[in-house]
Amino acid sequence: MDKDKREAYIERLAAQLKEWNSQIDVLMSKAEKVKADAGVEYARQIESLNQKKETAAKRLEELRGKGEGAWEDIALGMEKVLEDLKATFDHVKTRFKQDEP
Repeated sequence: MDKDKREAYIERLAAQLKEWNSQIDVLMSKAEKVKADAGVEYARQIESLNQKKETAAKRLEELRGKGEGAWEDIALGMEKVLEDLKATFDHVKTRFKQDEP
């Protein structure tokens, strides 16, 4: 990929992580309002989500630091991390929606 594609890719990833940060904050706020037993489960799921988000953020920083040739390998790994993060995020959001009145 050329430099412009690399920069666009990095910007897209950074924007997606920022959006997920906001949505995680919303989920955390909802978790505080649910029953105690459900809240503990939500807290565990949100913690898992936060850990995966942190992994993605670290990978993004690695990606920013790589040169033109080497960054593509990290980008492939980054896609897997993002897929896992998105799946976890979708699962947690679905669980919250099921428990909403």
